[in-house]
Order: sequence, then structure tokens, then C-alpha cells
Amino acid sequence: MKALPTVRAADLAMPEASQQEAWLVEGLWGSEAVGIIGGEPKCGKSFLALDLAVAVAAGVPCLRRFPARQKGPVLLYAAEDAATIVRLRLEGITHAADVEFESLDVHVITTPTLRLDRNEHCHALRATMANLRPKLLVLDPFVRLHAIDENAAGEVAPLLGFLRSLQRDFHTAVALVHHARKGAAHERGGQALRGSSELHAWGDSNLYLRRQGENLYLAIEHRAAPGNDRLQLTLRAEPPALALAVVENHTAQSSDRVQPTPLQRIEQILAESPNPLTHRQLRDAAHMRASHVSDILAKLIATGRVSRSAEGYRPNP
Repeated sequence: MKALPTVRAADLAMPEASQQEAWLVEGLWGSEAVGIIGGEPKCGKSFLALDLAVAVAAGVPCLRRFPARQKGPVLLYAAEDAATIVRLRLEGITHAADVEFESLDVHVITTPTLRLDRNEHCHALRATMANLRPKLLVLDPFVRLHAIDENAAGEVAPLLGFLRSLQRDFHTAVALVHHARKGAAHERGGQALRGSSELHAWGDSNLYLRRQGENLYLAIEHRAAPGNDRLQLTLRAEPPALALAVVENHTAQSSDRVQPTPLQRIEQILAESPNPLTHRQLRDAAHMRASHVSDILAKLIATGRVSRSAEGYRPNP
């Protein structure tokens, strides 16, 4: 059998000059990174995606906080918003960023349907990328880009693989807006995403929005750089400007306290119950995926903190 080819690490090709900058937007999105902008409905995901687009297209800080380290065209597909809404939102963000809207290098795909599970649509998107050579591709939201089963890894992986191929072939970043499951407030951002875990694993840079009471928080996650778990944001309206902004020096409120980990949440639910709880009861009470609850219970049983009987699970004294 023929052996696989190898090369010494020191002989690997050096990155091209265009690839040496680590950041597209410093601290927020990596250079040529693919990833998810995720969160529950009405958390400002689209506003954040558009703010990222304006930052890259104009070379200005995203959220007036994170400097753009590279500047270039942005290709945007907003499947759920009318063209007039997209324009108004972009105008509001450019006002907030002190950018001239008329010269903004954002290119909006106007076709009514774009499906990543159709070959002809993928070919058309690839041709558009080849013509424009964008620094950033924004697709909003994932649920409108296919007719597959989002829970089936075998169906999700080819779509994500196609987007990864666009990133590699055109040296572009890709931001995919995606919904979190309702009632997943106690889970980490990536674990709360709707559908297959392939989506969380795919991202090089991921941004997760979460609303707690009246407060909106951003969690920043990178594959190869430090992140930020809890940055408070607000949607600031100063007509004609309308854009997300970082809340400076916010005072911690009761809703701003550190949330328990998923493992701590399961322990808390068991401790508060007078009777043993079944796997389903725990899953429903914690608003977690069944596989995630199983993993946590296995750890708790292995460490002797929880025992299992025919009636269900209970904490050990």
C-alpha cells in the first residue's frame, strides 16, 4: 500500500502576505475565518452581522470598539428582510460609524431564493464570489438557505463544507447567521445553537448574542485566540443613527451575575427536587439537549455525586 505524503513542519509553505494578518476585525473576527453569529430570536443577530459588514467594507471599528484590520468588499444575502429594511439598517449603522453610506462597499444579493443544497445556486454564488472577491461573505439566516434536516450531521456537513471551500478558494471570511433554540439560556452559546453540533464545531470565530431580562450580552469565541464571555450591548437609537453599541462600565445587576454551568444546573435541579427525576424530566427542566444531559449525568455518577435507580436520578448525600 502506498504511504501518505509528508513534509517537515519547517518546510511547510509560508503564508502569503495577505494571510499574515491574524484579524479581519481585531478581537471579533479572524482573518479568513468562517463562523456563526448566533442567538435566540430578537437578539440583534442581523444588526451585528450588518455592523460587521460595515466595519469591513469601510475599514472602521465594529461596534465602535473592535478595529477593522482589513478592508474590502462585502457580499451580503439577507433572506428574511426586504431590500428597504436592509438599506435603512445599513444607513443607520453608517451614521453611527460616521461613514458615508453612498460609498459603502457592501454588495447585496437580490435574488429571492438562495439554496446551498442546490448545485445551480452554489455555482451561481461561487461565480459571484469570483467576480467580486469579497473580504467577507454574510449569509442571514441559515434556516432560509436550505431544505435539509438541520439535526442531521450528514446533511449539514456538506453545506458547511461548501462554505469552507469558498473561504479557502477566495481567501474570504464567512459569517453565517443562525438561530439558537428557544429556552436554551442556561447553555453555552455554541451548545444552544439549533440543529447539529457540526455548526458549532465548524466556526473559527463565533459570536453569540443572549438576552437576560432587559440586558443584551455578546460572547466572543475563537478557535485560536482568547475570547470574551460577557460583553454587554445595547441597540442605541440616535436618529438617524441606529446601531448596536457596547455598554461602557455597566453596573452589575442581579441578571448580570455569573450563570451556573450546565453541570451545576443539573445538580441544582436534582437538589431542589424531593423525588428522583427521570432523564426526560431533567432535560425539560434544564432546557438542554438529551445528549448533553446524558454526558453530565455520566460525569456526576462517575464522581459519586449522583446515583441512578429505577425511579430516576437523585443526588447522593
